[in-house]
Amino acid sequence: MDPFPPFTGGASLLLSFRVQKRTVLIIGGDALAASRAYTSLEADADVVVLVRGGLQVVCDELQWRAHQGQLSVLDWDELSSDNRADDVCVQEGASSPGIDTELDLERDIISLDGYLARTPVSLVCVTGTLSPAHSSRTRSLAPRIARICRAYRIPVNVADMPTLCDFYFASTHRFVDPSTGTKSPMQLGVTANGEGCRLASRIRREAVAALPKEIGGAVMSIGQLRRLAREHERETEGCGATEETNTSDLDIEGASGDAEDTCVNTPNQPVPIRRTDDSESAAEAVRRRMRWVAQVSEYWPISRLAALTEPEMRTMLSGSIGLPSMGQHAHRGEASQLPLQTSQHGLEHIVPSVPYNERGRILLVGSGPGHPSLLTLATHSALTKHADLVLSDKLVPSAVLELIPRHVEVRIARKFPGNADGAQMEMMEAALEGARRGLTVVRLKQGDPIVYGRAGEEVLYFRSHGFEPLVVPGVSSALAAPTFAGIPVTQRGVAEAFIVCTGVGRQGKEVHLPGYERSRTLLILMGVARLSEVVGALLGCSPLDAASISEDDSKREGRREGKPYPPNTPIAIIERGSMHDQRVLVSTLADVCTALESLGAQRPPGMIVVGWAVLALHGHGDVRVLEEGEGSDEERVRRWLGGRRWNVTEGVSEEWAAL
Repeated sequence: MDPFPPFTGGASLLLSFRVQKRTVLIIGGDALAASRAYTSLEADADVVVLVRGGLQVVCDELQWRAHQGQLSVLDWDELSSDNRADDVCVQEGASSPGIDTELDLERDIISLDGYLARTPVSLVCVTGTLSPAHSSRTRSLAPRIARICRAYRIPVNVADMPTLCDFYFASTHRFVDPSTGTKSPMQLGVTANGEGCRLASRIRREAVAALPKEIGGAVMSIGQLRRLAREHERETEGCGATEETNTSDLDIEGASGDAEDTCVNTPNQPVPIRRTDDSESAAEAVRRRMRWVAQVSEYWPISRLAALTEPEMRTMLSGSIGLPSMGQHAHRGEASQLPLQTSQHGLEHIVPSVPYNERGRILLVGSGPGHPSLLTLATHSALTKHADLVLSDKLVPSAVLELIPRHVEVRIARKFPGNADGAQMEMMEAALEGARRGLTVVRLKQGDPIVYGRAGEEVLYFRSHGFEPLVVPGVSSALAAPTFAGIPVTQRGVAEAFIVCTGVGRQGKEVHLPGYERSRTLLILMGVARLSEVVGALLGCSPLDAASISEDDSKREGRREGKPYPPNTPIAIIERGSMHDQRVLVSTLADVCTALESLGAQRPPGMIVVGWAVLALHGHGDVRVLEEGEGSDEERVRRWLGGRRWNVTEGVSEEWAAL
């Protein structure tokens, strides 16, 4: 059994290559050359077009761009070199007019060699291989151009000759901010690695059509939000911010390198609670601001991100006043003019619009695991027919929020690990305020509001203030997500009972997990971000070495009530259960931490399923776990994983789209 999953070759290393103020040399003057030039100019490159005949023979677009000063056009016949090409002509004689001989090709290569020797070039693109007028000559030159480029360590692309290419051009789309018409930094690229360019273009078009139209504006907003967060960081540098603050703290959102993949695997790592006094250090302030950037990037609807204004962004980062509402009827910029009440967590004081003598009501509603078709009729009715104000938890997906009529005000809690208690109280106060003004307030929660949704404390709070809330049950993700993953929480011959528990206690404290029983399934909510701690408690030893005993083992044993779990116990991590980007990782307790780390960025929300039910319905099924006993477990796990240490599946059945 291999220690890690085998790789499958044949792919390309996809990069966002920055060529600002670097030279891109395009050899050719046809329409494809113009397309390559346009792509390079959009990346702020210095573009040089090299073609025999110079400006007079290139296509209209290249002529226009050259006249506008956007690029340069060089005539290959007049390309100056170190005079070696002229020496060749003198020694061997000139060719006949209009006929390309081996001598002409050699002269061109020598000229190109001299040009590359004295000119820093980052990329070379060769076009014209499909042009009826030039394809024969270009195809003859292409192998020699590729060799000389590699000699200078310059990546080269030759159209329609994939064996000569160091890189391919993806079929790309650059998104526009629809509110301003400005092109955004957001780009989407699709490549078939030279196997199906036309199909790649079609896939790109369909992907663009399926994405929200506001995606370009959302990226621009997040970019501005990150810059403002860094602006705050620079302001604190003179006030005691440490070097650690300027690097590791910013990695919370991936800001310490501008790379797309430098962020931590989960946005749900705990952060310090925001304090109301002045004792928050500069490092804590930076950490809190960057955590908030990560949170809104992960959870807020794309349309809301696109509509953010600079005053709203500064409000978020300051932490001193609340966020404007998400009322979809409001015009861009109106929110900043509303009176705000001091707040730490992100809900503004509700501006009265209904007299206080009209009595409202409060509905505590469960939105199910995420798929809109799993909303109960009562929940759907509450959102679409009765709600005046919706106070939503951050985990409720956009697909559910989009069902709410546009005239209904929607607010998403600024709740993340470390400030959950303060944000919870703020949302309860906002709901109470709205009900007192005669509004029907829908407090929207993920899954079922009673299953780790804190609905109980909200019931007691509202009751103590004169409002008896109506609790509308929802389909709990604890049961629905395993079903979507093909895992039965109970199964005859495998699992006779199940336990639902949380992976984190109040204010981030550790919780006690139940011990091992072969016939029981363990469902852990809110534990993926602390997987190593959870697995260590279940095993009674470090998950990185299940066979060793360390000094911390007694602490891990104290977090479990009962027998330790065998290292080969099946486990599944289900992320974004029931949603189109659902991901399911299955492994054993011994290997799951390594497996999750290998997947890169996590996809909250997630849950954990532990027990033999995880493999019960795999393939032809295995429902004799209790009958056969532990002696067959190693072979059972080997068959289930196919000899691998873990397996990963993505997405949900296409049949759900019809429901």
